[in-house]
Amino acid sequence: MSEEDDRGWDFHLRTLSISARDSNTANDPASDPSLLQSVKKLHGLCKAENSEDLVARVYPQINKIFQRAVASLSQSQTSNGLLLLAILQFYLDFGDVVLHDADPSLRTFFRSCLSREFADPVVAEAMLEFLITNKKKLLTSFPNLLPQFFPLLLKMIAWNGERLEKLFMKAFPGLISPGSFIPLFPYLLDLPILAVALEKVEKSSGPLIGSSIASIQKNTAPKMLLALMDEAYTGSTIEDGGGDSESGDSSAIDVSDPIFLELLKDENDGIAERPWSSPMMTTILQAAVNSPYSDRLKSVLSMAPHLLDVYFSIALHDVNDSLICALIPLLMSRYSTIFPDKIFSYEVRKRLLEFMLSSFQRSPKFIAILKKPIMDRLGEYDSPDKTELALQLCWAIGEHGGGGGSHKDEARELFESLELLLYENLSSSRLGMTQEAFLSSDKDTYRRSSQSRLLCFVVTAIAKLATHHRELLPRARVALGKVARSRISDIRVWRRACDYLGLMKDPAICSSILGPSRSSQGTTQKIGSMNWSEGATKMIAHIPFYILGEQEGPPFHDFSFSDILSRWKLKLCL
Repeated sequence: MSEEDDRGWDFHLRTLSISARDSNTANDPASDPSLLQSVKKLHGLCKAENSEDLVARVYPQINKIFQRAVASLSQSQTSNGLLLLAILQFYLDFGDVVLHDADPSLRTFFRSCLSREFADPVVAEAMLEFLITNKKKLLTSFPNLLPQFFPLLLKMIAWNGERLEKLFMKAFPGLISPGSFIPLFPYLLDLPILAVALEKVEKSSGPLIGSSIASIQKNTAPKMLLALMDEAYTGSTIEDGGGDSESGDSSAIDVSDPIFLELLKDENDGIAERPWSSPMMTTILQAAVNSPYSDRLKSVLSMAPHLLDVYFSIALHDVNDSLICALIPLLMSRYSTIFPDKIFSYEVRKRLLEFMLSSFQRSPKFIAILKKPIMDRLGEYDSPDKTELALQLCWAIGEHGGGGGSHKDEARELFESLELLLYENLSSSRLGMTQEAFLSSDKDTYRRSSQSRLLCFVVTAIAKLATHHRELLPRARVALGKVARSRISDIRVWRRACDYLGLMKDPAICSSILGPSRSSQGTTQKIGSMNWSEGATKMIAHIPFYILGEQEGPPFHDFSFSDILSRWKLKLCL
């Protein structure tokens, strides 16, 4: 160490020692700005000299400051975040030298300091830089730390907005682990609601910096406990504002409501059901939608879809099948319960569908494993959102054969659900014909169009499922025959059913067009390609000439199989 560095070392070490004896700073170390600089300088000298002796000399003083700073957090009038982060960096870099386990210190910082200072933009930025700098160390030595405190970190980014989005995106993958993967999903989906709740706390209780929201939970714990016991033993629901709540502010939020506390908690305690039908959730949504969006809410609405992109990308590449399979029912249940902003809802639902279909493509067996929640969603089409989900599930069932050839029982149950869906809508479609002259509103027109689109998907799924599982062919012919013989209100559904009935008479062509995209050997098969080696078992009978320009009888021109397949693929796209 040079003479200049030696003088600097003595000066900064003496600064730490004096602060411990100074009564003004002993109870609030962060009130002395020189203390932070001394900690950083000593840390830098220890790293530059790479001397275990220097580390051993400075460690007791730095450790004392950390303990005093943590003890003074509840009475401190200054921010302790930067000072504690500097000390935590010292622990991470030299913990092995002085045999200091940084895990308790890190958890203490999250619970005692960051829970009070997450709204401070300076502390938030320094925290994210700390996480990025020590990303490898944290993931290997403390893999459960960030997944445990992801609710607190999401509060931090929801409050500080898109200014820190790029930094948070770099740190975000560290929040995902087997223990946090499922609980993290609804938090990302409800990030706009979290921003609204935080703004309401600030409006009703003052600035968030320096006051822990956990104190709300502590003060209302006895009341909440009694309410939860009453709900458990009597079946009554927890009220949120009393019978005269309508006379007050319509956007008022009762901070003792368990839904509110669930939104604002700091640690991951596992997945918790958030009933969107509760009065509390309705109040939050009304308060947000019926008033102009704040800049903070706008930034969160823009940021949340990008976080879902990262989340789903990691899920498809790094997460095991059992967790993905467990996530899909939650995804389906939340598809129609999203923050009611049109652009946000569209962006989020698009990502949910893409992930679900990608998961089914990677593991078709999920469809068989999840047949019960899938069948439940097929019966829910009373809103445009639920109808779209039912459409995509119909497509996935048909495309992947209800889970594959080894899941015949599950495929049969899914086929029966498709049959029921077809017959229900076919009956209401016939009824719609008699009322068509009286239905002229845009809403009724949209309903009929949506119903016809659903029927097209159901008819296709039935035909494809029967092509995967040949034992279902007789039932498929009966179902499609009923459509072909019915006076259905939409010609597209009728024509599609007729086309599939004709196609089923030619097994080889039907298998190539409607069959699985993956062969029994697991290789990918292009739609429209013929497997002529199956000619011995699947006899090729007459060619369905009606495909060529809807002509009846023999064609009046020469043709090739490429003409037939290209036209048929065009019809499927339409």
